[in-house]
Amino acid sequence: MTYAKHFINGEWKDGSSDKTIENVNPFSGELLFKIRSADPHDLDEAYSAAKNTQKKWEQTLPGERRAVLEKVAQGLSDRKEEIISWLIKEAGSTAIKAEAEWAAALNIVKEAASFPFRMEGKILPSAIPGKENRVYRTPKGVVGVIGPWNFPLHLAMRSVAPAIATGNTVVLKPSSDAMVTSGFLIADLFEKAELPKGVLNVVAGRGSEIGDEFVLHSVPKVISFTGSTDVGKHIAGLAAKGLKETALELGGNNVMVVLEDADLEQAANAAIFGKFLHQGQICMALNRIIVVDEIYDAFAEKFVEKAKKIIAGDPGEAETAVGPLINEKALERIQKDVEDSLEMGAKLLVSGKASGNVLHPIVLGEVTNDMPIAQKEIFGPVAPLIRAKDEADAIAIANDSEYGLSGSVFSGDVQRGVRAAKEIETGMIHINDQSVNDEAHVAFGGEKHSGIGRFGGEWAIEKFTTVKWIGVMEEPRKYPF
Repeated sequence: MTYAKHFINGEWKDGSSDKTIENVNPFSGELLFKIRSADPHDLDEAYSAAKNTQKKWEQTLPGERRAVLEKVAQGLSDRKEEIISWLIKEAGSTAIKAEAEWAAALNIVKEAASFPFRMEGKILPSAIPGKENRVYRTPKGVVGVIGPWNFPLHLAMRSVAPAIATGNTVVLKPSSDAMVTSGFLIADLFEKAELPKGVLNVVAGRGSEIGDEFVLHSVPKVISFTGSTDVGKHIAGLAAKGLKETALELGGNNVMVVLEDADLEQAANAAIFGKFLHQGQICMALNRIIVVDEIYDAFAEKFVEKAKKIIAGDPGEAETAVGPLINEKALERIQKDVEDSLEMGAKLLVSGKASGNVLHPIVLGEVTNDMPIAQKEIFGPVAPLIRAKDEADAIAIANDSEYGLSGSVFSGDVQRGVRAAKEIETGMIHINDQSVNDEAHVAFGGEKHSGIGRFGGEWAIEKFTTVKWIGVMEEPRKYPF
């Protein structure tokens, strides 16, 4: 498929706007295709289709819903090479990252396939004689999902699959920078899995035409968004006008704290992976590496040595570890933050050149937490090393951020690591591992400005369903008047 059409009520259609969106390979600059943008009429058609079919889909037997998800999982498996190819050419993924993303998306679908039989209710006792309290769990209705460009397949599927599995219908707005992997490919997979028409709809449109209306539209009950904190705050404000629920996974300023009793070789290996996977364009990527003074120099030496060996360039080459940034604007933003931080006293330990949109790894030493490269989410292949006096100082530096998504603590004493991790204000954190971890059955989400809600496993079921209390009197009740 060329994927140059929208998917509305089971049909592939041209958009109604007179404007177009170009899908461009971020490494080569090649135009992959051009699509006519969706306009408010297309969006309304998609939401209407989702609304009209939701009750029927909700009443579908759990085994039938599970069967659709199992077919999607099989489709992901059968089309692995095609999917990886799209992730490389559309999102600038390296082969390593694309394979990891494919596997993560597959695991999400497999986990979601179990949800139809995990929507548990409860029967609770009553303080009223002869009464029984029943709590039923039901889908919330229509879910609007806004897909990202960095892990497009994985992060869009993280909302789409659980929402559909629990009986909701979905309208998905893919990222304009990754329309196929965050949208149209997902529609194709579900269509081939014989999902009924209208259950999933995909409309790609410019923010200026359908961005706000996607959230403000009267139909969706839940808006799920993965992306920047600034955009997430805007979406939350729009959703509040209609008292819509949100699932927001936003920015991160994730730390690795390396204590003096850590295995420095293993810590450096983990930091290299957690920092430079997908060019650092991951919400969970390491943003700050905080090392206690006693071992700072030794760690920095190991880390710099490893960073210099990283191969950057064509993401289609097997040995490439760092591919292109998503666009030139991202490159310019990162370079400015590096320059401003150097002017404030950071030391350039590894100087990464730029080739097109490819930025070779940069390592900055003696970074302080007030520098732009430490305070902002980098979303690029720049590693700031921060010196801390001791464990308490490292924790204080870690918490000096508006974000709190993921993190890491390295220590030779696991329980010491756990105690430190409990003090760091973040939704997820890993002992003797890096920060980029996502398992489909575990709670995923952040604190502070890193988001609202949790994805994964039972937490996803909770997010995309609601409960209703039905009280049942089994004998006549006596009233005081």
